[in-house]
Amino acid sequence: MRLIKTIAAALLASAAPAIAAPTLPDAEPAMWMVKDKDTTIYLFGTFHALDGKHDWFNDEVKEAFDASQDVVLEIITPDDPTTLRAAMAQRAMDRSGRTLTSKLSPEGRVRLAAVLKKHGLPPTALDSFKPFFASLTIATLQFGKMGMGANHGAETVIRKAMSGTSKKLGAVETVEEQLTILDSLPEAEALRMLESALKDDNQTGTEIKGMLDAWARGDAATVARMIQLSDKESPAFFKLMFTDRNARWTHWVDKRLDQPGTVFMAVGAGHLAGDRSVVSMLQKQGHKVRRIQ
Repeated sequence: MRLIKTIAAALLASAAPAIAAPTLPDAEPAMWMVKDKDTTIYLFGTFHALDGKHDWFNDEVKEAFDASQDVVLEIITPDDPTTLRAAMAQRAMDRSGRTLTSKLSPEGRVRLAAVLKKHGLPPTALDSFKPFFASLTIATLQFGKMGMGANHGAETVIRKAMSGTSKKLGAVETVEEQLTILDSLPEAEALRMLESALKDDNQTGTEIKGMLDAWARGDAATVARMIQLSDKESPAFFKLMFTDRNARWTHWVDKRLDQPGTVFMAVGAGHLAGDRSVVSMLQKQGHKVRRIQ
């Protein structure tokens, strides 16, 4: 479930928030730099859903952003919410004829009903969705309960800061590709993960806060430990969501170094921390990657 929490907010429609005021507590999230003779790429680890209570878009992060001609995110959330809904309908809706609750164990049904009740929803609210999307929804509800959302998330703040500039916006994935990856997990494994998440629901808030605190202080080692614990929970999901995607993004960075310019690449912090991260893979390829903060 730790994996799902880190990506759930990336699939939310984005609103435009105010950038954190300078009077807020300062945060120092981790950032790295890889460069050659004519190209510089900053690798900034984001938190997709935030509460707006930290001032992180400053100092080295802001300087790197200002110096960049290109900004690259994981995905570009469509401005038109109907586009996002269409993508979700294609991949998230269950057309098998079986409801989600009918696929859960008796204990799972009770736990799902209890979790949904906490958020003011009926026990059948997720019956039309696939297990992976039910897990995403539950994680997103928990983020919301904690006052965290994509409207304050790092990507939204970055996109707003691009307004009025000549910076070009790009992404390493599309919403459709991200949903397709999630949907490719076998249903039995997605159900097992959902049952596990429901069983450990009381720990969800503690885990989210722990990861947020580690992100805010730039503690990449703790972020890596929390993410990699999920490899034991579901190696198949970890491979799909982290190892495989990190390899593709590493290839993207390697190829982008062939073009001159400065790039601000902002992707989930969990993709830049640990021995199977983009940073680690780049280093193994012989690139010198330097921690900025």
